[in-house]
Amino acid sequence: MMAMANFYGGWLLGALLLGFAAGWIAVVQRGEGLSRNAAMGLGGVAAVLVGLSLARIVPGRAGYWLDLFLVMMAAYLVGCAIGSWLRYRVVARQMKGR
Repeated sequence: MMAMANFYGGWLLGALLLGFAAGWIAVVQRGEGLSRNAAMGLGGVAAVLVGLSLARIVPGRAGYWLDLFLVMMAAYLVGCAIGSWLRYRVVARQMKGR
């Protein structure tokens, strides 16, 4: 895993920054989100992918790409969470000052 982080460090940072930008914008957008069934389906797919990665069932290059996808998706989601939280804090602070 550390070799992956060293080799793809720039790409992981890019995923984090892209997630930060998307999270910053998403607070302003306020979309309706996913339905309960769609969220359960995506959660199930994510659980299966993480299970496949942890059990090392997918061999070779496909397993490597699966691990890389999961790490980059995690970096993106962390960036989204940080960006939306920070934007919320900035907007909340500005609303208190008025």
